[in-house]
Amino acid sequence: MVRYYQPAIRDAFGKRVAHGVIQKTYSVTHLNVTEASRRYSPAMVVAVTREIESGVPADISTSYVERQNLTLRMGSKRFARLSNGFSKKLECHLAAVALYVAFYNLCRTHEALRMTPAMALGITDHAWTVGELIEAALSAVLPLPTPTPSARRKGFRVIQGGKV
Repeated sequence: MVRYYQPAIRDAFGKRVAHGVIQKTYSVTHLNVTEASRRYSPAMVVAVTREIESGVPADISTSYVERQNLTLRMGSKRFARLSNGFSKKLECHLAAVALYVAFYNLCRTHEALRMTPAMALGITDHAWTVGELIEAALSAVLPLPTPTPSARRKGFRVIQGGKV
């Protein structure tokens, strides 16, 4: 199995980062099938195994990334398929997520920090207004689209007989 995220984590955080995968095994033996399908909360955790890639096993935790994923899903309804904000085009989805992440880090004052994450890291000296964020986004230089190589276009074929 090829793991593409390993070099990305090493490149982003260096070699001294605690990195691994946590697998949780849940118990559903006491539930019948219909009861398990209606259950809202997960069953009790029976076992936890850690697959260590680097670092100290005790330092590996998925809590931070799980919390960040939940915050992103709850803050941006682009991830909910049955909502008005669901993105049909990848470009629109990427733009909406980038805008939300920028707002989260530059404009939103966090209760625990009492400042924005960008201020806590020393990236900026004040909480940005939404106007400043939009102005910065509009003044950014957009990358030019890369043309698709002709060999790749030729790899696609049209299947005849589809519905009209």
